[in-house]
Amino acid sequence: MSSVTTAIVAGPDENGIAAALETEGVDVTRLDGVISRPQLEEAGIVAADLYVLTDIGQATTIPIVCDLNDDVRTVVYAHRTVPEFVKGQLDLAIDPQLMDASVVADELVD
Repeated sequence: MSSVTTAIVAGPDENGIAAALETEGVDVTRLDGVISRPQLEEAGIVAADLYVLTDIGQATTIPIVCDLNDDVRTVVYAHRTVPEFVKGQLDLAIDPQLMDASVVADELVD
């Protein structure tokens, strides 16, 4: 697996996953609000190594991301359970209460 150099963090980030990834040297683009395919494309998803979703309400973005980039790793870092329809396209789902953002970022980058 290649190392992670670029990531998109989508949704509110009260648990600090974007900052933790930046600390690991990852170039992070943040998206918030209702996220659309054009926004994902504009943010650079086609070339991104990692897509981290922090808002389960935006779970429909995961199939879009996978459609745009076959090589991207998809991660949900949120308290709520991931809907069934995206589980097959998800690489990892982590509850922030179980694992600190710095630990998650370290694992994702290594």
